[in-house]
Amino acid sequence: MGCCSCFGFISKPIRSLRLVSSFRTRSQERLLDDEEDEDSFYNGEATDILNGSDDELRSPVKRSEEIILFRIQSGKICREVPVKETRQVVRSEDENGNKMVNEYVREFKIGSGSYGKVVLYRSTKDGKQYAIKAFHKSHLLKLRVAPSETAMTDVLREVLIMKMLDHPNIVNLIEVIDDPNTDQFYMVLEYVEGKWAPEGSGPTGGLGETTVRKYLRDIVAGLMYLHAHNIVHGDIKPDNLLVTSTGIVKIGDFSVSQVFEDDNDELRRSPGTPVFTAPECCLGLTYHGKAADTWALGVTLYRMVLGEYPFLGDTLQDTYDKIVNNPIFIPDGINSQLKNLMEGILCKDPKHRLTLNAIAEHPWVVGEEGPIPQYLCRCKRGKRNKEGNFAICG
Repeated sequence: MGCCSCFGFISKPIRSLRLVSSFRTRSQERLLDDEEDEDSFYNGEATDILNGSDDELRSPVKRSEEIILFRIQSGKICREVPVKETRQVVRSEDENGNKMVNEYVREFKIGSGSYGKVVLYRSTKDGKQYAIKAFHKSHLLKLRVAPSETAMTDVLREVLIMKMLDHPNIVNLIEVIDDPNTDQFYMVLEYVEGKWAPEGSGPTGGLGETTVRKYLRDIVAGLMYLHAHNIVHGDIKPDNLLVTSTGIVKIGDFSVSQVFEDDNDELRRSPGTPVFTAPECCLGLTYHGKAADTWALGVTLYRMVLGEYPFLGDTLQDTYDKIVNNPIFIPDGINSQLKNLMEGILCKDPKHRLTLNAIAEHPWVVGEEGPIPQYLCRCKRGKRNKEGNFAICG
């Protein structure tokens, strides 16, 4: 359902955005991380533009790390096969002179970022390819992201979150290699080689409607799973969504994600990518992380359908002004149900924005495929909710 009150969310144009006023000279390219680096999905980078300046702005009331550790100790995790933890790094070469880290043979570099680099490796044990994030612990410890937090905090939180997760639409963490006697730290991830289909394949300059529906259903399923476990992703965008060879979309990069004890998902700043930032985040107000994830999903949908962004200015300041104040433009010729869906997700007032459940039940999303299949996760399997039904996730 569309939101008729969206554009009344902010009654007057904002002249200055306190949170971002010092970044007005940033180029437009800095607003579009997905166009800067095709492989940034694996980089583990947190966008610095909106990182908080103190612990209160970065973390929920109880820190994510505490909540995750409690869940792990209580057995409230979804994984049936735990992440392998290796405490020794053996660096060598194979018979062809290729560099090796333990059982993994280096093939080529995938990408790099401020935290580290990502390299494609092949396992000598199972022959499969893996994307390995490689970090220097000394470098992470020097990168200050808050008065009492370093980049190492972000990386360790990402590892803890991924240790909990098991879902077909979430990138899988296979192994963590952390030798206390070396400076190297590695995250071994399943390698998802697919990219978005080339833009221009659809009549509007975006993807075809059938492909968009398939991708959106997968993203919604993964997000519903995360939100059911009170995890806010914080940076939903095409770069962090990879497509397998069979066309399945998987959500990755949890470097700025947060975990909450319950449904109270209040945050004060978004660490995500500027052009995907929700209006309530731009204003520096307390906002709900799940609703912000949903807005970013809407921007991603708009991008898939039309091949462009709904709110993009020449500078960061201009972009935020447009996100907060400008009405959404959807050209004529778009499927009326799809238009209704985009208007509902990109509602500026988070109280009237479509929820993930409403998106999953929307006629355009359901289409001919039927309802999005529900995933019975391990941590809730066999348990019943208050209504007496089995608890299931997206």
